[in-house]
Amino acid sequence: MTTIPTLVTDRLSLRPMQADDWPAYHRLMVSDRSVYMGGPFSEAVAWGMFCADHAQWSLFGCGALMIENRANGGCLGQVGINSGPLFPEFELGWFLYPEAEGQGFAHEAAVAMRLWSLGVRHIDTLVSYVDPGNRRSARLAERLGARLDHDARRPDPSDLVYRHYG
Repeated sequence: MTTIPTLVTDRLSLRPMQADDWPAYHRLMVSDRSVYMGGPFSEAVAWGMFCADHAQWSLFGCGALMIENRANGGCLGQVGINSGPLFPEFELGWFLYPEAEGQGFAHEAAVAMRLWSLGVRHIDTLVSYVDPGNRRSARLAERLGARLDHDARRPDPSDLVYRHYG
């Protein structure tokens, strides 16, 4: 069984998911804010996604970590390395809850997760799949140094694929 890591940055703790994370995750996934992830989702589908985010650790040695503010312990969102049959390549993904946006938390969390993917997990290729309408995520991928890869396979034909490395 894979040990799920905790990654620490200046302001954040990227920690394993807990049952207490479900209510905020659920609120996001059933709302219009999840539209760029294929939502809004039913409660049953959101629950399956929540469980899959966690289960990927034991199945593939990677998965999701919750983004926690070290200053106050508040959960800000999620960052993860996705794998499995829905992802043609390892994918760096992220989301923040509305109150956490615009403060650099997603960038800080994504940098830490990408460094972990290279230095610890030794993943040799990493992309981010971004809905073309999600300009904020596209800008973050670009800020992370990822470049559009028009030839990459994608889970949804309309997705933009930003290649971090590989």
